[in-house]
Amino acid sequence: MTHFFIIGNLALLLTTFAFIPQVYKTIKTKSAGDLSLIAFLMLFAGTTLGFSYSYWIRDTPFMISHGITAVLSGIILCMKIISLKKDDK
Repeated sequence: MTHFFIIGNLALLLTTFAFIPQVYKTIKTKSAGDLSLIAFLMLFAGTTLGFSYSYWIRDTPFMISHGITAVLSGIILCMKIISLKKDDK
């Protein structure tokens, strides 16, 4: 293992799992009102595209990282959309 491999995989772990506290808090409080819809739309789109690209080039660590991040950001995005619909009523 090279130092670059270790640093790269550590970066993937940190950036992927950084969303877990936000997802946990959003689910626990059932509130996504203060979160940016545009930011999470962009994040979800970017990680979905990143997953697709990683799959295409067969880069498993990036594919797993982007896949997990897409799911986590997708959960927050869905909760944000639901909260916006509730606010409209």
